[in-house]
Amino acid sequence: MPQSVSGESFFGRFSSSARSSIASKDHKATVQLLDDSETIQCEYKKNDTGQALLDYVCDYLNVVEKDYFGLRYQDANKHRYWLDTTKQITRQVRASPNLAFRLRIRFYPADPSVIKEEITRYQLFLQLRRDLLHGRLYCPQNEAAALGAYIIQSELGDYDPTEHKEGYVSEYKLFLKQTSKLEEKIAIAHQGLRGLTPADAELQFLKKASQFDTYGFDPHTVKDAKQGSVYIGVTHQGILVYQANRKVHHIKWNDLDKVDYLGKEFRVYPKASYFNDDLAPPVDANEKTLN
Repeated sequence: MPQSVSGESFFGRFSSSARSSIASKDHKATVQLLDDSETIQCEYKKNDTGQALLDYVCDYLNVVEKDYFGLRYQDANKHRYWLDTTKQITRQVRASPNLAFRLRIRFYPADPSVIKEEITRYQLFLQLRRDLLHGRLYCPQNEAAALGAYIIQSELGDYDPTEHKEGYVSEYKLFLKQTSKLEEKIAIAHQGLRGLTPADAELQFLKKASQFDTYGFDPHTVKDAKQGSVYIGVTHQGILVYQANRKVHHIKWNDLDKVDYLGKEFRVYPKASYFNDDLAPPVDANEKTLN
């Protein structure tokens, strides 16, 4: 696991000329990092773009592979938006003393092993832990113990019976629905990971998580043709649609004929061959949950 980010001033990471330039900036914002334990204060000028702010945050974290990341913010109605990196910040959000952004993974690589830098993999690992905890990443029951064990191995290293007493997994909130039975299975799986370094445990976690349908799924609530509420989102595999806690469509990109929109209406046209498949098999309500 990469070293924790130091507590030094964010501005201390820039040269004296850069500091003098930043010091003259007239708008302030707070950025929450992916591990939730740290926020940084940033300043920007009226004409600065979203890319400038994202660059500041990535430089703070020593992240070079910036294209995977984005900054999110909420409007007064709690609607979430991505900060457009090509547009001026001041044209997207109103300056205020409480202006806050959140660093998030915006583009999930289909194969996490293509990521070159360990620090970038670690940030993706943190994002997927969030997705798992909040129910956006659905983990099949038969995979949950292994996935949880990789997280524990990353956090604690090898299992040590003198340190890891009964129930130690319960100190970590890993899943949206976490039971004592699951925690016992995670503890058993953790014992079998002896010798796996934190970085290797995180990579194994990424490889397994990237195989799930909801890997990278960012659900948005919309109305269907019958005015019912559904969740829709895209992944590297295609378009996912959930109704309540039931997956009703998973349209792979190869099965998609076209997509268009008119005003606020968004239309998806699958190929005729898609409708030959079983579109919505019964799903146990306890197995597929999204928040």
